[in-house]
Amino acid sequence: EAGEIHSRLLDHRPVIQGEIRYFIKEFEEKRGLRELRVLENLKNTTFETNEHILPKCEQAMHDNLHETFKRLQAVNDRIRRFQEKEHEEKKADKLRAGDGKRMAQWETFMKDQESKRAEVDEEHRKAVQRLKEQYAHMEKELAKYVSF
Repeated sequence: EAGEIHSRLLDHRPVIQGEIRYFIKEFEEKRGLRELRVLENLKNTTFETNEHILPKCEQAMHDNLHETFKRLQAVNDRIRRFQEKEHEEKKADKLRAGDGKRMAQWETFMKDQESKRAEVDEEHRKAVQRLKEQYAHMEKELAKYVSF
């Protein structure tokens, strides 16, 4: 009798087994094969996706990426040409700015040369004047000796 009391109070296996059987019975009756049908539908959907839709998507993606790559290359080429043109324009602007500086330097140089030429001309004029005076003086001196 103690064993029976012990098994009724402490041994829960019969109760748990009964609950498990009840749960399985309820699960099968209420849900039936619904989960099996859902899993079968998922399997069919996955198969169709892998066999039909995925290759179409890959092909469309490949075509679109190829076209996009071509467009990107064309845009890249245009940008490169634009940058080259801009670079050439900057070079030309720098050359024009350099030309302006050189023209200003040339004008300054020419003014300096003009003033130096004027100085040299003045020195030459003075030298010529001194020589004329010297020769005039020499002629007078010579004229004194010629009268003898």
